[in-house]
Amino acid sequence: MKLWSQYFIPTLKESPADAEIASHKLLVRAGLVRKLGGGLYTYLPLGLRVIQKLTQICREELDAAGAIELWMPHVHPAENWQQGPRWAAAREIMFRADSAGDGKRGPREPEFVLGPTHEEVITPLVKAEITSYRDLPKNFYQIATKFRNEIRPRYGLMRAREFIMMDAYSFDVDDNGAIKSYHAMKAAYESFFRRVGAHTIAVEADTGVMGGSFSHEFMVPAEVGDADVIYNDESGYAANREKATSALVPADFVDAAPGGALEEFPTPGVVTIAALEAAPFSVPAEKQFKTLVYIGEGKPFLVILRGCDELEEAKLGALGFAVFRPATPDEIEPVLGAKPGSLGAVKGTIKNAAALAGVFADQAIRLVGDGTTGANKDGFHLRNVNVARDLAVTKFGDFRRVRPGEPDVKSGQPLQVRRGIEVGHIFILGTKYAEKYGAAYTDDQKQSHLMVMGCYGIGISRTMQAIIEHSHDADGILWPWNCAPFHVLVCVLDPQLPEAMEIARKLAAAAGRAGADVLVDDRAERPGVKFKDADLIGIPLRLTIGGKGLKEGIVELKWRAQKDVAKVPLADAEARVAAAVAEAQA
Repeated sequence: MKLWSQYFIPTLKESPADAEIASHKLLVRAGLVRKLGGGLYTYLPLGLRVIQKLTQICREELDAAGAIELWMPHVHPAENWQQGPRWAAAREIMFRADSAGDGKRGPREPEFVLGPTHEEVITPLVKAEITSYRDLPKNFYQIATKFRNEIRPRYGLMRAREFIMMDAYSFDVDDNGAIKSYHAMKAAYESFFRRVGAHTIAVEADTGVMGGSFSHEFMVPAEVGDADVIYNDESGYAANREKATSALVPADFVDAAPGGALEEFPTPGVVTIAALEAAPFSVPAEKQFKTLVYIGEGKPFLVILRGCDELEEAKLGALGFAVFRPATPDEIEPVLGAKPGSLGAVKGTIKNAAALAGVFADQAIRLVGDGTTGANKDGFHLRNVNVARDLAVTKFGDFRRVRPGEPDVKSGQPLQVRRGIEVGHIFILGTKYAEKYGAAYTDDQKQSHLMVMGCYGIGISRTMQAIIEHSHDADGILWPWNCAPFHVLVCVLDPQLPEAMEIARKLAAAAGRAGADVLVDDRAERPGVKFKDADLIGIPLRLTIGGKGLKEGIVELKWRAQKDVAKVPLADAEARVAAAVAEAQA
């Protein structure tokens, strides 16, 4: 039991000026966190209690799944990362950790960095310590602080520079073992999020800079979410926007035959899809080919889409380039022979086709019969372009952004979209990291094999804010029972009355014996202030003791998520409170 008057809960009436979303406002107003700088927050006592409860539940679920807890350094030698497979991409979001000594300039390359995740630490460790198949599988985890050089931190803990995360790493002898570990962790995640009251959807996700064969994100639905979830309730299909696909091109689709001869025509000043749609040309966007130029590991490559489609850039990761970016106009013209706006991939029109690493086309361009594209001559386009006959396509793939209403790949029914907050991510990494660090084991035939890895993350601090974003009303937070900073609030309206405080202690003790954490509001404040603060901080069960109620021989019992107030006779109060706590815990 804690007494509010002796604790520290600095609630605020007004929201901070930089808080844009409800959960960020409530984090600060309810006295959970305070901002130190952009993306940096101090966890005040209430916020720390929530973090500790989330951490403990996470630990219990991972232990039950067979994972083993350890602790790794936050400061990493940069050479560890340089030996790994993602230094070039990951370093852009990492902090360097050089000396702050007066007069010492940092080296051109960092000696140490702060860890955003720990693949580059755990893999060399396991390589050194595990050499036999008899010691596998293993799954190691930690719950610790991570660092990301977020350029534009916002939304409180949603996009922070320092955050609390559970990260785990599994090591198996083969793919089948890795898949088994993956599903065990997926089940542990589902149990964790269920226990803490976070309503999550597991969606197929892009592996991104992590690499690997496949992954799932765990998303909390919220209008202010940082990612789109593409889904269909009927089939159960769900994927994030970066991974989502559709059945826009049927599996049995037959490519259109050529409808006419290629024809070049002048288009002075026309350098956009919209301009070609307008009179006098009036070419619909869905009949145009959009040609994009990227640089992958120093070599240019082309991506072709329909004019009405948007590129989902993350899908280019499937092409195998460790690092890629859009080409500049100065890089484009020497290869294609024209400036952006007149580009195309028709055979024989590319100035230096040998310089290209490939021409990659989205499957949906096959829906275009006779299309129009740039002629690789400034101010000219080509019409009657047939995909099979005319385009120099190296490989077809899925590169476009799926739109709501397109048919689901499983059911054919229209796909829907909703926003979500990512709170967890799981990957099968394969041997990508094991190969770089030489993490191998010897089998029963004395043969050496690379370990097959998986990695897993839960944003603990992010989950706290995601729960608030999903569970609040106009008055404040609606904490789920298991992660609430306190379970029961005993609100004493007349703390100067000895009998009122005596009953408060008895009810608090009864709730404590039943397993609840209890906060007693013994402040000398007006009832209105106490009720507003109670709703703001969102403790699930409130017991109110006042002089008027004592005269009537009752206390009031109210659940934060309900409007009804129950008047409980004093003689029954301890038993009713214990029963209410037991019911909530069940």
